Amino acid sequence: MSDALYDLVIIGSGPGGYVAAIRASQLGMKVAIVEFAALGGVCLNVGCIPTKSLLHAADVLDEIREAKRFGIKVGDVNFELAGAMKHKDAVVKASTEGVAFLMKKNKVDVIAGRGMIAGRGTVRVELNAGGEQTLTAKHILVSTGGRPRPLPGTPFDRQRILSSTDMLKLTEVPKNLLAIGAGAIGIEFASMFRAFGAEVTVVEALPRIVPNEDEDVSAELVKAFQRRGIKTLAGAKVEQIDSSGEQVLVTVQDSAGKTQQIGAEKVLVSIGILPNTAGIGLEDAGVNLDGRGYIVTDGFMRTSAEGIYAVGDCTANTPWLAHKASAEGILAVEHIAGHSVNPINYGKIAGCTYCTPEIASIGLTEAKAREKGYDVKVGKFPFSANGKARALAQNRFGFVKIVAERQYDEILGIHLIGPNATEMIGEASVALSHEATGTSLLNTIHAHPTLHEAIGEAAHALEHGTPIHL
Repeated sequence: MSDALYDLVIIGSGPGGYVAAIRASQLGMKVAIVEFAALGGVCLNVGCIPTKSLLHAADVLDEIREAKRFGIKVGDVNFELAGAMKHKDAVVKASTEGVAFLMKKNKVDVIAGRGMIAGRGTVRVELNAGGEQTLTAKHILVSTGGRPRPLPGTPFDRQRILSSTDMLKLTEVPKNLLAIGAGAIGIEFASMFRAFGAEVTVVEALPRIVPNEDEDVSAELVKAFQRRGIKTLAGAKVEQIDSSGEQVLVTVQDSAGKTQQIGAEKVLVSIGILPNTAGIGLEDAGVNLDGRGYIVTDGFMRTSAEGIYAVGDCTANTPWLAHKASAEGILAVEHIAGHSVNPINYGKIAGCTYCTPEIASIGLTEAKAREKGYDVKVGKFPFSANGKARALAQNRFGFVKIVAERQYDEILGIHLIGPNATEMIGEASVALSHEATGTSLLNTIHAHPTLHEAIGEAAHALEHGTPIHL
């Protein structure tokens, strides 16, 4: 096929790539996006969107099981994974078709194939339909994302030793599931499949589960998981995986140095991701990678090669978050367009874990704030004392915790575990992005009855040493 000239060619159509394409088009650029698989990348196809669809099914199932307390009588409750998967697939299809519509609406050329940088301002595409196409571009944006990382020496077999992608293809609920890794992915699948009826164990090498969260949040989640029958082993090292028998046998050394074997029908390995940066011509183009293969960028998402930018999970030293990738994509194309832009403050991006109870946080944990030398004060309020949480019968676990600096009253972090935490974090995000103080948050009148009142109560505890309703 003949050459084509573009202002911007984007390799990869995940939330970093496709959002960048839309913004670039809005800014008057001629844009092409190269994608060998379905539009939307990991997030829309095998990540954020499908998992949240299944997690909603888990939430509905749990609510039905609790229906009696609300005066609602139901008969036997039967769960069919096939039905949940069908809903998940429909949601994914609608989402990816939505991206295709947005590409067409914004006059973005979609090239179906594998793209690689073939020289300055040149992208060569191995077309899915056969043959090649060469695209010439003033700027190139790499948004190739990542893929699940296997345990060293133990590849995914797609049958019993599974990645998160494999979990989304299961046709039956396993009798028992072992999740290796207690970050967001492992915890979400553990929570989901426990609701579906599996016996679940979670193993984490670091000293606590959800290790990036505040220590109080980790401890609360352990209690909530114990009540749900989910076993957790933190500070535990996987020594061997034997999949030769009827069950997968995982040998684990716990935090006390004691070795035990855990048998499971399915094993989920959720220990992070690997960047999709190999074989796309980055090194030959002069793009610097770190020691793990991630692309090194500056504050404007520029790589070391002139005219080449990178965003999303393939970049170094930034969190693996879809919304972060989208923000980076917008930043990159606005910089290309010559707009005055500011680098992203990665310390003020919210993270969410959609387990039961939900977790959401932004900013510094209490421990990190103290490590950085802040004179810290803390305000905390439990959902057990929140009227709306009682009405929802979701007040057994959870709290809001605000971490602030004492002298100037600046809020440094807000941490939530409990009902609707992933929605409530929006208020916390606004607070940190606008450099709110504990006093300004205290003076924000929260509607009653709402779960959001817990944030106001935590602010009252922060400023006055105790909340009102406790």
